[in-house]
Amino acid sequence: MEKIQWKVDGMSCTNCALSIHKYLQSNGIVEPKVSFMEGEVQFEMAKETNKEKLIKGIQSLGYKVRGQEEAAPKKKFLDNNRDRALFCFLFALPILIPMLPGIHLHFMMQPLVQLVLTTPVFIVGMGYFGKSAWYSITKGIPNMNVLVAIGALASFGYSLYGTIIGQGETFAYYETTATIITLVFFGNYLEDASVQSTQRALKDLVKAQKVMANMIVFDENHKEIIFNVESNTLKVGDIVLINAGETIPMDSKILWGEASVNESIVTGESVPVYRKMHDLLLGGSTIDNGTVKAYVTAVGDDTVLANILKMVKAAQGEKPPVQILADKISAIFVPAVLSIALITLLGNYFFTEIGFGQSMLRAIAVLVISCPCAMGLATPAAIAVGLGRGARNGVLFKNAKSLETFKDIKQVVFDKTGTLTTGHFDLAQFKVQEGIAEDYFKMLTYSLEKYSNHPIAKCISTHWKNTESIKWQKIEEVKGMGIHATDKEGNIYWAGSFKTLGKIHTEDGHNVYIQKNNQLLGWIDVADQIRMEAKDIIDTLHKQGVHTVLLSGDRKEKCEQVGKALGIQEIIAEQSPEDKLNKLDALTKISPTAMVGDGINDAPALAKATIGISLSNASHIAIQSAQVILMNQGLKNLPMALGLGRRTYETIKENLIWAFSYNIIAIPVAALGLLGTWGPTYGALIMGLSDVVLAINSLRLFKKKLV
Repeated sequence: MEKIQWKVDGMSCTNCALSIHKYLQSNGIVEPKVSFMEGEVQFEMAKETNKEKLIKGIQSLGYKVRGQEEAAPKKKFLDNNRDRALFCFLFALPILIPMLPGIHLHFMMQPLVQLVLTTPVFIVGMGYFGKSAWYSITKGIPNMNVLVAIGALASFGYSLYGTIIGQGETFAYYETTATIITLVFFGNYLEDASVQSTQRALKDLVKAQKVMANMIVFDENHKEIIFNVESNTLKVGDIVLINAGETIPMDSKILWGEASVNESIVTGESVPVYRKMHDLLLGGSTIDNGTVKAYVTAVGDDTVLANILKMVKAAQGEKPPVQILADKISAIFVPAVLSIALITLLGNYFFTEIGFGQSMLRAIAVLVISCPCAMGLATPAAIAVGLGRGARNGVLFKNAKSLETFKDIKQVVFDKTGTLTTGHFDLAQFKVQEGIAEDYFKMLTYSLEKYSNHPIAKCISTHWKNTESIKWQKIEEVKGMGIHATDKEGNIYWAGSFKTLGKIHTEDGHNVYIQKNNQLLGWIDVADQIRMEAKDIIDTLHKQGVHTVLLSGDRKEKCEQVGKALGIQEIIAEQSPEDKLNKLDALTKISPTAMVGDGINDAPALAKATIGISLSNASHIAIQSAQVILMNQGLKNLPMALGLGRRTYETIKENLIWAFSYNIIAIPVAALGLLGTWGPTYGALIMGLSDVVLAINSLRLFKKKLV
């Protein structure tokens, strides 16, 4: 399968995205992600699929596929809504001025003069709205431009007919045509600007990817030569010099030097962190103080920052459950408005004394004041701000559904090791049985534990690293138990928990037991510290009415020690991965549950929970299984993640209430003629501003208190 990501110009609302989505599905593409806010289309397709056919198909809908070319496309005349609005305004203004009270310019009131001034506006308007409307109708999903095009066409056609038959003064509504097109272009420009502002957090991340780098090369005398290159030209293994105040160009590892690094662009933590030789540097971060030489470990799409961007963009393309209703209504909205406009025209003409001209104006007002974009924009605008704020503060949501689901979370389950504790262990003590050489015990333990990713195993193997080690015939990590190995002579070894000893031993309470052929050789204890922020996090959750649970495979005594110190309400210890899975299943049936973990043993439970939350320094499989990732390597942002989910959902509800209320009120007002003779003009202006209201309300998410 080939992953496709195209930039598509011309998408302005949900209906646009729906038409492209429907087209791709009809051509065999499964679950395409179409985001009109990002102007992007993402999907996977078989390599034998005709890519050119898909591009031509999308372009036949009235949109432009730019693909992934890096070079900026050449700017064309009237290529954006701002330019179109300014162009149309220059021609519409002379028509509107004579309409103002106290201004008498009879020459400008002549139908032929107004026809000349209106024609360029009409051509530009129909070239955009008319073309888009026609393509959307032919594909079975009429968009908002159908309403604008019909309104402009009706008023222009009626006025032109009056001019031709010599009754222009009676039939002329050229100002209606000019103002509708001009104001809708202006409204679209405001909408574009407002939508782009909801993406500002994402833009900051994109900017952090594009920097200059000081690349180090060596001449034939092994003398360093430093020259500037663009970061996107770097390759894995290149060596770079990074000075104080400079941005780290790509993910790197320090070869020389030390520095204070501001990683806020990735983790949201503004306090600089100390980095020394062999430490990793995240691309996009900034060196606050110090100078380092580092070699590049990842470039392009493989960097942490690039993966964050991909994750956020993918989440924006997801549709949360709350948007399903809005999408269904948007799909039938335009036909419904067309029907209401027709009823308005006929009703006013046959049942009032206002005549056909005024009846038509009311029908046109209905067309241009209605706003399907408002319903389509309500959810994506809030989601964009929510995901953006999360990304800027070290909280990554893999999909929009998880962002919405947070509103229902009633309990949070924590793993212990590496989650509530730091996961940075130190050897506390160990004991070797009589007759066993200490050096042999250490070498054997190292030979076993070096094959495990568990934090305790890593601590032991690091402390007792040995140049000599046993070559195993077979070795495997048994989840929830430990490391099981067999040597070439057939001897069986264990390095694991008390469960591996069976019932023949009573010396309980230690971390790791080493045995050979069911004979205990010795035990090891390690010391772990509770995370500094853990107590405050637990207290904050309790204040929010969230039930807390400690679910761990560790010994009961150690779990109770940690749980009681933090004030956790329920403690469940000595659980195998299967036990954890079953317990999570039971807890989620009681109420929606979030699980926070970081180990390989937590992966099934993270996937089973209502929301799986992983720490950024977790094992790869744990991150893959989780829906939310906390990037600051700790629990600090957990309450923010929960609060952000709730506030985003509240904003979506506010937006949808506004969108529905606006249309429910605005359409009858226009149909009954309450907007007066300038109904279409007022309608176009109000329609354009309705989307801006949604964007402004969504932007409030940046300032809302989350905890």
